[in-house]
Amino acid sequence: MQRPALEVADIFRAHGAAWRQSLQGHLSLNQLKVMSAIEQCRSAALGGHVLRCTTCEQTEISYNSCRNRHCPKCQAMAAKRWLEARQTELLPVDYYHVVFTLPEPISALAYTNKAVIYRMLFEVAAETLRTIAADPKHLGARIGATLVLHTWGSALTHHPHVHGIVPGGGLSFDGERWVACKPGFFLSVRVLSRLFRRRFLEELLKAHHLGQLQFFGDYVPLSDATAFADWLVPLTQCEWVVYAKRPFAGPAAVLAYLSRYTHRVAISNSRLIAMDERGVSFKWKDYRAQGKTRHKSMTLGAGEFMRRFLLHVLPSGFHRIRHYGLIANGGRRENLARARELLHVAPITKTPDDTGATGEPVQPTFVCPHCGTAMRIIEVLPRIQPVRAPPRLRGPP
Repeated sequence: MQRPALEVADIFRAHGAAWRQSLQGHLSLNQLKVMSAIEQCRSAALGGHVLRCTTCEQTEISYNSCRNRHCPKCQAMAAKRWLEARQTELLPVDYYHVVFTLPEPISALAYTNKAVIYRMLFEVAAETLRTIAADPKHLGARIGATLVLHTWGSALTHHPHVHGIVPGGGLSFDGERWVACKPGFFLSVRVLSRLFRRRFLEELLKAHHLGQLQFFGDYVPLSDATAFADWLVPLTQCEWVVYAKRPFAGPAAVLAYLSRYTHRVAISNSRLIAMDERGVSFKWKDYRAQGKTRHKSMTLGAGEFMRRFLLHVLPSGFHRIRHYGLIANGGRRENLARARELLHVAPITKTPDDTGATGEPVQPTFVCPHCGTAMRIIEVLPRIQPVRAPPRLRGPP
């Protein structure tokens, strides 16, 4: 695959050191780690391999990847492995795409309370789907859902929302029937929105009461319980955006969609246009516009571009893909087996992908870019250890 003309790594390498110095003490350790990983990705700093083609004798150097989940260059293989695991879990039914979005005031609060509010977004969205689906007036069944967290808008602004991929039906409560939803219709968006709003605000008040929320800057007065309750009042009266798309065109389309969404980062290298004295230019989509006018370009100063990119660094250990209901990790195998039995389809057998017959990881295959045949490793390049400043000697007391 041809390397993009401009990458996020190029921006970090050109401007990152000076920007970090100017913001010393204002960037989190996670953000600094992400910057360092992206700067070093597929460079001599991480080591690599010297490869030689078995046919044309051409020699190439392949540097190692950083494998950071925020790196635009490291998501393709992670997505491929994840999708191979998901292939055996798809059912021969319609799948629906549902999006739960937080209103702007709560999005602003979420930036300084990422772990608490992002977790709340996952749990309340999943609860909303399962509660409405369990109601006999709507579906009357136990459903499953895969939720994927995105925290960005197209212009790299902070815009937390979850994308839900939901089978169009579920198991009856006695486990004896597969209950399918109406063709082309999953659940009422209006009903989902109202329950999502009510439950999220309840959980937010509970988190405030337990002292789990932090407030900074203009939000410091909200640490008072009465002020916080008053601040929430307008949010109980506005509409919260829950969006449902029409069903996918079969399981293959579900996988294609997942491959684009599950391991996406805030901006891909393909959206970058140029880096010059004006700043960084990139393509973005204005969803408020219609037709061709949606697609626009934007130029930000290098510092502002890096700031917006790092807005979306997740807390350490936070899972951005989660499964609920029938496909929750605890009972997924049994539930899917029962669903296939009721749908009268044969179980899917998993084929080996990343491991060989012995269970050992299969070494990656390198292909010659000149003639297309296999290349072999002739030398391993070690990591380059960073030069560290000598320790400062402590003076006399």
